[in-house]
Amino acid sequence: MPLLIQNRGLGRINSTAELFDTYPHLQEHGRTFRSKPLVDVDPKCLLYVQQREFAATTPADNCVSVIGSDDATTCHLVVLRHTGSGAVCLAHCDGSSTWSEVPLLVKAVTSLSNVSKEGRLELHLVGGFNDESKTSHKLSLNILAAFQKQKEDIHLETCCITEINDIVVDGIHRPVVYGIGVNVKTGDVFPSSFTHKGPAEELRSARTFTGGQMADIYDSSRGLVKIGPCNWSPNLDIAFWLAQNDDTILKYLSTSPMAEPPHFVQHMKSTIQFLLKHPDSDSLFPGGQPQLYHRTETGDWERVV
Repeated sequence: MPLLIQNRGLGRINSTAELFDTYPHLQEHGRTFRSKPLVDVDPKCLLYVQQREFAATTPADNCVSVIGSDDATTCHLVVLRHTGSGAVCLAHCDGSSTWSEVPLLVKAVTSLSNVSKEGRLELHLVGGFNDESKTSHKLSLNILAAFQKQKEDIHLETCCITEINDIVVDGIHRPVVYGIGVNVKTGDVFPSSFTHKGPAEELRSARTFTGGQMADIYDSSRGLVKIGPCNWSPNLDIAFWLAQNDDTILKYLSTSPMAEPPHFVQHMKSTIQFLLKHPDSDSLFPGGQPQLYHRTETGDWERVV
């Protein structure tokens, strides 16, 4: 079935401009969303999703109250929720494999919604901006088209993407909203930013940096974050980047050098240092098993040994 907007099927669209011209309420709603203040989220109830990851859970989850992700420039943050069961999924999509990723998100939510006949699937898209290379625009269209192809009815509720999420600061285009959270209990989606990006922040960044595919990082039935097993080979050549200046790193390792958050370069360097320290990924996954983390009573993620 098609992607639905106000219960009408979305036809073929060739640009985001055409989408917002055809559905002015989406534009209005998007502008309202981007003007909301950032919400502070307590790290003790947060499940953080990195680039090329997704996580899904239900309101019955005692370990996670908010799923969140940020640092999205050309990337898009996708929230899919079933209004009957309350099952919700958040993904950080970078366009690496949109057509194979979207079915995973739909399946994650529908598989947690089996008991619920009532309700509908609602979609919220946030991210991207008017970048020079049109990376955001291409990703916006691909995500919309991929959801169009799903057999389930999916209702597009929030669409704060590309030009609607764009602001010009000192002559430079950048996103207004870089990060969002979704309240697992209520389904409320809101702009946010996060300082705690764990557990295993560097390991997860290394997985993405070395070409890992979209990964489901959470087992909601057990309240466990699961990472890997990942697979990369020693590559000493990447040490080259540690000697480069910030501008060079931004130019070659970012899709949007002028719009990255201030910690981007340091994040890249720490990821590379992690890969140099662990040249063989097998050593991080004894017996080929994933790393598992559970939430302690104090709210921290702790590795299950």
